[in-house]
Amino acid sequence: MISLDNLTVSYGGWTLFDGISFLINEKDRIGLVGKNGAGKTTLLRIITGEQQPTEGAVTINGECSIGYLPQQMRVADTTTLKAETEKAFDEVLRLEAEIERLTSEIAERTDYESEAYADLLHSLNDAQDRYHILGGDTREADIEKTLLGLGFKRTDFNRATSEFSGGWRMRIELAKLLLRRPSIFLLDEPTNHLDIESIQWLEEYLKNYNGAVLLISHDRAFLDNVTTRTVELSLGHIYDYKVPYSKFVELRAERRAQQMAAYENQQKLIEKTEEFIEKFRYKPTKSNQVQSRIKQLERLERIEVEEEDLATLNIKFPPAPRSGQIVAEIKEVGKSFGEKHIFSGANFTIERGQKIALVGRNGEGKTTMARMIIGELEQTLGTIKLGANVNIGYYAQNQDDLMDGEFTVFDTLDRVAVGDIRTRLRDILGAFLFRGEDIDKKVKVLSGGERSRLAMARLMLEPYNLLVLDEPTNHMDMRSKDILKRAIQKYDGTVIVVSHDRDFLDGMVEKVYEFRDGGVKEYLGGIYYFLEKRKVESLQDIERKDTPVSTSTNKESSSGKLSYEQKKEQEKLVRKLRKAVESIEAELAEVESQIASYDEKFATATAYNEADYAAYNELKARYDHLMHEWEKASYELEITENQ
Repeated sequence: MISLDNLTVSYGGWTLFDGISFLINEKDRIGLVGKNGAGKTTLLRIITGEQQPTEGAVTINGECSIGYLPQQMRVADTTTLKAETEKAFDEVLRLEAEIERLTSEIAERTDYESEAYADLLHSLNDAQDRYHILGGDTREADIEKTLLGLGFKRTDFNRATSEFSGGWRMRIELAKLLLRRPSIFLLDEPTNHLDIESIQWLEEYLKNYNGAVLLISHDRAFLDNVTTRTVELSLGHIYDYKVPYSKFVELRAERRAQQMAAYENQQKLIEKTEEFIEKFRYKPTKSNQVQSRIKQLERLERIEVEEEDLATLNIKFPPAPRSGQIVAEIKEVGKSFGEKHIFSGANFTIERGQKIALVGRNGEGKTTMARMIIGELEQTLGTIKLGANVNIGYYAQNQDDLMDGEFTVFDTLDRVAVGDIRTRLRDILGAFLFRGEDIDKKVKVLSGGERSRLAMARLMLEPYNLLVLDEPTNHMDMRSKDILKRAIQKYDGTVIVVSHDRDFLDGMVEKVYEFRDGGVKEYLGGIYYFLEKRKVESLQDIERKDTPVSTSTNKESSSGKLSYEQKKEQEKLVRKLRKAVESIEAELAEVESQIASYDEKFATATAYNEADYAAYNELKARYDHLMHEWEKASYELEITENQ
């Protein structure tokens, strides 16, 4: 589908890529990984044509369409959410107008036997086929399903796009991209602005998508759940693994061990050869052998091994001073901003040493609750009572706003440090990988990951016993996240963490509070226990929404089970849906068989036959349309069967 052939990218005397080549096939699920600065985003930009390589070429199949989501982009703010999302169907709307025009013209014609009339019919048929393939029949339902899946509410549909924050605007662009159904998605950190629920929805969407996916992400769980192939960029070369990320990590360690063994053997050979040359360089009797060894060294292809960044975050939170057994008591707490109700009825108690997670969709009140606990916001309802000797350290999500860009790295800590700790500022910064000239950099030139590390370093300046961390892993790479996770696990104080990173939360928190639909619910267990319970509850929610209003002849029994009449109706609906799925599957099998026949025919063809290729392309278009219909029918069947 897409072929990258001998791509080289050079900047002055420095080479980013050196003759890399690989193929992206239909339905590939590829995770693109590598150190920061390895060229991952550059590679996506080259595929889209936004950037040109120094050498080499990208060949794209003529029928292949690309959907690209960069990390940052501008979103129009002159329209509503629904109207902006409908722009994904520009071609569908043009086809609608074309179908209407052609239908009207055909109705007025009487020259039924003419070639012009046949051409009109052919054009109408082509336009209708294309319309169906692009989802014209179901676009309203698809828009609603996609926006709801990405966390928007129906009440948001007519809101102006200018009212949404940057993260929600990125979701609008992602929704448009998904609705265009390109042949391949190129996604650069797509989960940065999503919550857990939306990430899970996107995972399912991409896993079942009929096209290809190439994505960059620091979310290990997302990579493992979506990708089946991992392409690593390292030292200007690529290494292609036909496995998901976690398996790639194991195989990469094995490959690196082999590389290091080969590298060390080669270095020994080089050292011995150079010793021989140096020892006998000026002995006439050895001149031939010396020249032979010199040529041998010149011809030798040197083995390169990517230098492992052995500098690691050395995070160890100071021991927590003892607090009371009850760290925080939240009773009937609620919050509204003016007439906008966020949540109410929050009741929970946090005890010393507990590590809890606040999760939920964006805008449901997680950060608001964190800010109320630290005293930065006042609750509208209820009471929040902190225990004895509680000293809070707070990591805010909006670190960029809280740190002055004109201060240096050192000044940022120096201005808040007091007492003896000031003598250890350089050691603390060194533990967070700020060394040498790094400490004199201004905050405004730091990367997102560096700012996150600096903000975390500020928490080391005082021994807190309650850490409130709001999205601490945003912009952190996987290794830094792992080190921070271990430090929190070993910390003897109390932790409240707001995060959407499932892998980060797994094994770290023992209790989850979900903010949803204006309320707060407690789950006693880890993050995956919560997600499993949430999945069951989601199906129960769907059942409650789909159940007809009870009447004297149609109601649930007191035990909550479906009545006999409801069971009969459900079984009837399941049979109907199953029949629809089987019908589509039978038609898909027939179309696949016809496509396979053409593939065999083309393999042995000696001449180009335009009619055959036209028929072949029509079959492939029909196949794509049927796959879309099958996905929808299967989803509806699954939901109905689980009721």
